[in-house]
Amino acid sequence: MVESGSTFPIVSSSLPYRKIPRSNWSAPRSDVCDRLFLRGRTFSSGARSVEASVEFPVKARSGGIMAAPLSPPAWEFHLPLSPDDLLRSAAPSQYAVQEVLPVKQLPGRLSEFRKAFNTQGALAILQHFDTLYSILHHFRTVDSVVKEDALELMVKVVMNHSTALASILSTADLVSSLRALHLNALKMNTYILVRLGEAFEMESGKNNLVGLNSKIKGKKSHAKGFLWEEERQSVLQLLTQLLRLDLRHLWSGLVVEEEYVSLVTGCCYRILENPSVGHQRHQPTREAIIHLLGVALQRYNHMLSATLRLVQMLPHFEHVAPVFVEAVVVWIKEYGMKSIVGELLREIGKKCPQELARDTSGTKGYATFLAELAEQTPSIVLANMSVLLHHLDGESYGMRNAILTAMAEVLLQVLNGEQLEETAKSTRDDFLETLQAHVCDINVFVRSRVLQLFTRIVQQKALPLTQFQAVVCLAVGRLQDKSINVVKNAIQLLAVFLSNNPFSCKLSCAELTELLEKEKQKLQKMKECRTTAVVISPEEEWEAMQPELQATLKSCLTSQEQEDTRRTFTIENPEQLSRSIVQLLRKSNYKDAIHLVQEGMHQLQEVEPFKQITENDHEDLIQSMLRSFYLGSHNENSIQESADGTQNTENEGQVQNEEQVQNEEQVQNEEEPPEELVKQEMLVQYLQNAYNFSEKITEALRMVSKLMYESSVSVVQEAIEFFVIVSQFGIPQAVLGVRRMLPLIWSKDPGIREAVLDAYRRLYLNPKGDTERNRAQNLIQSLFLLMIDASLGTIRCLEEIISEFVQKDEIKPAVIQLLWERFAEKSQCSVLERRASIMLLGMMARGKPEIVGSNLDTLITVGLGDRVHEDYHFALEVCNAISKIGNSHKPSPGKSSSPFRLPQSHMLFERLREAITVGFGRPCAHWIPFTQAAVTLIYQLAEGPDEICAQILQSCSHQALEKLQQGEGAEAEVTDSSPDEVADDSSTIDTTVLTHLVSLAGDVALQQLVHLELSVSSELRRRRLLGEEQQANEHAARNTKTPKKKSTGNEITMEEDLGLVGASAEDTEAELIRSIEETELLDGKQLLSAFIPLVLKICSNPGLYGDPVLTASAALTLGKLCMISTEFCDAHLRLFFTMMEKSTHSSVRANLMIAAGDLAIRFPNQVEPWTPHLYARLRDPCQYVRKTAALVMTHLILKDMVKVRGQVSEMATLLIDPEEEIVGLARNFFTELSSKDNAVYNLLPDIISRLSDPESGIEEQSFRTIMRQLFSYITKDKQTESLVEKLCQRFRTAQTERQHHDLAYCLTLLPLTERGLRKMQDNFDCFADKLQDKEVYNCFLAMLSRLRRVGTKPEIKAVTEEFEQKLRMCHNKGLDSITEAPGESVGQEDKNISVLQSTKKTAASSRRRPLRTSNKDADSSFITPEPRVSRSRRKTPKPKITIVFSSDEENSFEEELQTELTEEETPKKTTPISRKSSRSVR
Repeated sequence: MVESGSTFPIVSSSLPYRKIPRSNWSAPRSDVCDRLFLRGRTFSSGARSVEASVEFPVKARSGGIMAAPLSPPAWEFHLPLSPDDLLRSAAPSQYAVQEVLPVKQLPGRLSEFRKAFNTQGALAILQHFDTLYSILHHFRTVDSVVKEDALELMVKVVMNHSTALASILSTADLVSSLRALHLNALKMNTYILVRLGEAFEMESGKNNLVGLNSKIKGKKSHAKGFLWEEERQSVLQLLTQLLRLDLRHLWSGLVVEEEYVSLVTGCCYRILENPSVGHQRHQPTREAIIHLLGVALQRYNHMLSATLRLVQMLPHFEHVAPVFVEAVVVWIKEYGMKSIVGELLREIGKKCPQELARDTSGTKGYATFLAELAEQTPSIVLANMSVLLHHLDGESYGMRNAILTAMAEVLLQVLNGEQLEETAKSTRDDFLETLQAHVCDINVFVRSRVLQLFTRIVQQKALPLTQFQAVVCLAVGRLQDKSINVVKNAIQLLAVFLSNNPFSCKLSCAELTELLEKEKQKLQKMKECRTTAVVISPEEEWEAMQPELQATLKSCLTSQEQEDTRRTFTIENPEQLSRSIVQLLRKSNYKDAIHLVQEGMHQLQEVEPFKQITENDHEDLIQSMLRSFYLGSHNENSIQESADGTQNTENEGQVQNEEQVQNEEQVQNEEEPPEELVKQEMLVQYLQNAYNFSEKITEALRMVSKLMYESSVSVVQEAIEFFVIVSQFGIPQAVLGVRRMLPLIWSKDPGIREAVLDAYRRLYLNPKGDTERNRAQNLIQSLFLLMIDASLGTIRCLEEIISEFVQKDEIKPAVIQLLWERFAEKSQCSVLERRASIMLLGMMARGKPEIVGSNLDTLITVGLGDRVHEDYHFALEVCNAISKIGNSHKPSPGKSSSPFRLPQSHMLFERLREAITVGFGRPCAHWIPFTQAAVTLIYQLAEGPDEICAQILQSCSHQALEKLQQGEGAEAEVTDSSPDEVADDSSTIDTTVLTHLVSLAGDVALQQLVHLELSVSSELRRRRLLGEEQQANEHAARNTKTPKKKSTGNEITMEEDLGLVGASAEDTEAELIRSIEETELLDGKQLLSAFIPLVLKICSNPGLYGDPVLTASAALTLGKLCMISTEFCDAHLRLFFTMMEKSTHSSVRANLMIAAGDLAIRFPNQVEPWTPHLYARLRDPCQYVRKTAALVMTHLILKDMVKVRGQVSEMATLLIDPEEEIVGLARNFFTELSSKDNAVYNLLPDIISRLSDPESGIEEQSFRTIMRQLFSYITKDKQTESLVEKLCQRFRTAQTERQHHDLAYCLTLLPLTERGLRKMQDNFDCFADKLQDKEVYNCFLAMLSRLRRVGTKPEIKAVTEEFEQKLRMCHNKGLDSITEAPGESVGQEDKNISVLQSTKKTAASSRRRPLRTSNKDADSSFITPEPRVSRSRRKTPKPKITIVFSSDEENSFEEELQTELTEEETPKKTTPISRKSSRSVR
């Protein structure tokens, strides 16, 4: 019972977030002297009921506070585990809800509670708890207005109660009855408020999941001004305010019960489960939750519960990890709860590694939490790191990543710097060793993550120099990793190493080697000088100290005469005196040594050596005694060292120890190296580390350059970025990488193309320099270095990049101006720089042709002037630059503008004619390329180019004839001559003249063909279109004047409407061009025909014309002539392919291979029978020929211009070529071929059949290498199943053990599936008898093992086990039969052969050798049958006449002609190949 004098303060307050109408508040009674008695309701508690009476003696006080004496209830409110627990009472004194009110009564009862609160305060909950419980019970069906009003009212109640408790709990003596009353009210109010908040949170979460519902309710709530996500912050702050009170006084044990703390904190965890709480807009809510939990941790011993709750939530809610890290940081800084980090890490460390490996999604939460926690509180994590280290050996890669990340954060923020203690340094080294060990982790994500961590460590300069080289070596090793991500991160790490290296901005190995050797020699000299200087005898030491000793002795004797004051020393024995004197002399303390001698003479007069000596003796005596003491000490030391083994007395041992310590100190002082030597040693070590680092980076350059052509775009971009960084450090090998990235400018991926452009922009377009001209000079000089010894392909790629820069105006005019100055020799430069200048101008002219067009006269007068014969290479580049003019005048598609042409009398063509004719008879390596460029330029820009070239040919022919006549001694002038005469007597002409003449004729012939196909054809079309347009205009004008004839006009233009007129006209023009090429160009009346006999004679007489350059030029000219006419091509293909096959000169074979590729495109029907000769060059002994053949055949096959089946296996053999470049070409070919539908799949049977044939010459290991590459392109399931079936059936026709092995190995390369396994079971009889071979058997077992790892279905496992039993049974049966009856195996083998073979053969022939390809089953898809030879031809083959290439003796012209292939050797089978257009352009 409450005592009569007790009062209860009621404080009315308003909520800041919502105003309450004034009418809802009840004013206090004015009659302050009356007593108001209120009868309350009856509470039911189990079997008994207690009537509670509340008596309020109303008494006016300041602030509207009213006091009321209360009578406490006889029950106690227990916080339930679930809401239903309140409906039943577990004990008589426990509160239980008497009645759950219906929904309709709730608004009225809520109003009653509001009135009761206005009069009674927060204790009104004691009477109206059932009303609020009923609202919670019917929360889903109660009107939202009632729910919101209930929440609003409860916030007021709890706020009121909190304010009241602040004053009540501050009193020293709290009556137990009042304590019980407020404790029940506190529990009830808190329970209702928390449950209302959880109900609103649950409803809000459901509405967020259902979009439409959320929008509708959101609009309704917004209209009324209520939104739970905005209100919950105030509720949480109110609960925090409540917890900040000293609530322990309300509990008798002075400890707040755990259920109450769990009730308040439980709503926080419930809100944290909402994924939206992590959004930025809910930052105030998160802060309120964090502070509420912080108060609970600090004041209510919530550590254990919070730890368990956080650890439980981390694996289930991905969004809470950053929130918990934020909370832990606040708890540490503002509440001093550092211990919670250790508790959390300990709980995470207790998790089972196997369970973490299985639950990858849950592990992600732990990993994120650990990584971010280490970033925020690294020092605290370091103190508790030991509890996590065992997870580094677990199977969960996520946990390994998190712990390694935590280590990296500790290294970056705590264990960083040189001022660490030894313990900290040891921990740092351990962490770094752990990180290094996981660079080679089994999981790709861990390897990638560790490389990223090392990148951060190096960027922030937290890696000690002692660990530098080890980490660099690991990064270089990861460049060969199978994972693209690991390779990419390894490249990034190496780039960061370069950017942050502590050695030098220039890392050239050559420069560092030279400097290192120089400093090593200097160090060696310093060590030698120091060694010789240390050896000094005692006599020399005495002589060195004697002058200073004499001066000191004189001064001492003089001062003693004036002052008879002497320093007193205590002398125990003569030996101690002697040692003290020697020590003083060594320390150069001569004054004290002299005083000791004088004291000895005074105190030890009866002892040697002071016996019979007075202290007034001469100074020479003192000096002699000092000398005897000093020199005698060395002799005594040597005697004592020899007598150490015989002296055992304690005193003598102490003396020796003292002397030994003194000697060691002296030796240590003497052996301390000088400062210069230490500095030199440090310099040598520094240079050695720099050299090692540079050497590793150079090794990485070669590996990264190979990664530029990976399929991954990101790896290519990282490789490009790496070379940009390497180039900035002056490593010479970086230029090779910069060149290697040039072809990537043609990449189809825009990201790679832009990366290349950006790399060259950073490398070359931002030069250093004070002025614009200096920057231009530096830019040009860097481009010159890139062009040195560059191939034509490199120059072409560089041209594409520079033209791109010019089009975007990224190259300054000062650069172009300086290039023109160097070209015109106005600026001093070398010959190579001048040549590079015109090359760069030509590249820029491709982007802007006016750069060259506006200076055409300068190009002609300077580049093709009188000195052109001195440097034809320079003239060649001038022609290439001038040719860019034609690009700017090309007509746009659909336009009929006339082409840009210069008159024949233009100075350009006159200079070109002079340049060609002047150098015709001179031996020059660049004359032929220049002539080719000049002829091309003439046909591109001149009007009537054939006339100009005819004049040039005639002039050169005259010169050749004059040379011939000079050789024969003839002096008569030749007026009319023809090339026929030159051909008749060419055996005596200079080889250079003949080579130039043949090459010039071939250039003119080819350019004349191109001129007809392109220029003449396009001009005919242009004129036809102009004529048609003019006729159409005239026709339209006539129709306008005479409308009556309109119908007639329509009839005339019907064919035009159908498009027949244009088509027939184009066909007519094409036929005209074709007729000219077939009948006129090589006609006997034409100039070109005069050179044909000369070309044929040179090609047909390799013994007579043995010069390789002449032969190569003639062969190339023959190919160009064959391009003109079908008739000429047919007539000379035999000679063409004879030279390509039997020529001893690799240049001839390579040139003819290129020409054969062009012929195959222009005349495919004529070349098709000779296709095997094209494939034969893929096995040429010369590397250059094989490379050329690979390029040509790749182009022809991908363009579908040659036959593939039967010969594509030759392309597959290039995959094992000894030259890496050729292997790369073969891989590119099959990669491109695989992009076509089923191309590789269709060709695989033929390739396997031919390469597994013993006659192919392919070894077993090489065969497997080829198959691994080819089977990597088989990715479709249907292809795999079909190949399984075909390979199994192929076992029937396989004759040798090697073929069995090859087929079994091919089966292992296929990704076997369930359907593939069933196919194998269906064809089990095909290979059952081969399973006795152990290697075949092991291949099948390997397939099943791989399938067992992939397949998880029970039916797959059953089929696999059944098939494995069949395999084992056949294998064991075969072994048993071999062991028991070896003779029967022969009969069984004969039986198998008789069943499998498809053609008749005798037993003898079958034993001699295996079946030939022509005798095998023709229906097999693995065999491409060769053409059959008729029986009559097989009986009487004509002897082949082989060609002998020898210049030792001259052969007649008839004998040389017989070196061609015979009629029987010429292929007769032709397969027409239709061309897409009859006007092929070459």
